[in-house]
Amino acid sequence: MEARGDLRSILPLIPVVLRGGALFWPPAAQEQLKALALGPDVSRVTSGDVLADALHDLRVALSLPALPARAAEGYALFFDDLLSRAHARDWFSDVLPRLARLLLRLPALLEDHYAAATAALGLRLLSSQDAGVVLLGQELAAALLACALFCLFPTAGRGEARLPAINFDTLFAALTYNNSRPSQEHKVRCLAHYFERVTASTPTGFVSFERKVLRCGSVSGGITYPDSDAWMKSSVPLCPFRVISSGLIEDEEQEALEVDFANKYLGGGALSRGCVQEEIRFMINPELIVGMLFMASMGDNEAIEIVGAERFSQYMGYGSSFRFVGDYLDTKPLDAMGRRKTRIVAIDALDCPTKLQYETNGLLREVNKAFCGFVDASKHQFCLKPFQDSNTMDNCSSVSSDHCIGVSTGNWGCGAFGGNPEIKSMIQWIAASQARRPFVNYYTFEDASLKRLEEVIQWITHHGWTVGELWHMIVEYSSQTLKGGTREGFLTWLLPKDGADSSVDYMCE
Repeated sequence: MEARGDLRSILPLIPVVLRGGALFWPPAAQEQLKALALGPDVSRVTSGDVLADALHDLRVALSLPALPARAAEGYALFFDDLLSRAHARDWFSDVLPRLARLLLRLPALLEDHYAAATAALGLRLLSSQDAGVVLLGQELAAALLACALFCLFPTAGRGEARLPAINFDTLFAALTYNNSRPSQEHKVRCLAHYFERVTASTPTGFVSFERKVLRCGSVSGGITYPDSDAWMKSSVPLCPFRVISSGLIEDEEQEALEVDFANKYLGGGALSRGCVQEEIRFMINPELIVGMLFMASMGDNEAIEIVGAERFSQYMGYGSSFRFVGDYLDTKPLDAMGRRKTRIVAIDALDCPTKLQYETNGLLREVNKAFCGFVDASKHQFCLKPFQDSNTMDNCSSVSSDHCIGVSTGNWGCGAFGGNPEIKSMIQWIAASQARRPFVNYYTFEDASLKRLEEVIQWITHHGWTVGELWHMIVEYSSQTLKGGTREGFLTWLLPKDGADSSVDYMCE
């Protein structure tokens, strides 16, 4: 096993050690985990305060820094004050010992994983520009998340590798700040519920994590990063686009790529004080967090697709009003690989782009980011140049088993990131169409700036526009906006004016 490059790349990032061809816990840590596994009569862990002390001792046994004082306060606050006494008693007598037993199995779970997985699917560091897939069993994912709960992952070198934080110490520390406590408490409640579920009944499916890369320049056998001219010349027809004013992406009923409005660091503020779209998704589908262990930050030509993450929690609210409201039974069917048919694609938008979002470089960055997330490499494996005529693309799409999978999205990059919803909706339509997705379901979240979106979609569809034609109009509008030639929103600017020449008359002649 020492010869495996995938294992060697991940070893510095996990708390177990490899010696003599076997993985194991350091002896001192193993003894402490054995005590926790035997329950409170042996471990004496009957409160959050004592649990924090136990986690501190485990970290010392692994030669990790002491558990931060704020984090220790957070564990004590959650288990001793925020949970009911009965709920906390169940945790210390039942859930915590089961988690410790799961952690004791981690070395064996990892060995089984590497015995079954090829190097192309093994758990490993996926650095920027390193396209590839990691396939994990849900039980192994649960054990890795238990490591995060116990704050057992090494932190040295993660910053240099451009990896996000993975331990839960900052998440628990945030409980101690009064201005974020309610939403933070309910984020932790979601995760506590997940651990209760997986320790009561071990999940048996699989989750895959894929880094997708659009290669820059000419690359044999792959899809490259298109320039503006390539987009302009695309004759691919625009796919059906449905405007949905209410509802949530995660409740999508059709089979679709569900867009995670991501930070370039996967998960964003999920394990700190964030509580918006990406962070909420990571709380209700906690297996997504596992990707934060080994997925480095995304470059402009990268996206991350995660298939199979199970949903465990119901919730209500958003941001400061976020609340865990109970159990969720995920009934999504499994695919041939044992993954739930939930496909989540993380794409990070430009942050506070202001004028950049109207410049060609900014538009190109956003459409290629979305295209990278939406494209199915297997669909294009016989199409080395994805910007061909529609008949060729139709032939290519027939090789994919995912031809019925659309895109479920919304106002990507338009909240805290400050993007323009009108432009972003069109960019995602273009990218999904070029990726040969059969539909886009677009959730507007009742954004006032999109009140004419349905009207525009119908108008464009009626005139049978292609990807290239819509891209041309976005570039033209953006140029006029930068020059001060228009102050209208794109949707109003695009539609013909009563009694006036249309901005697009020449496209319809």
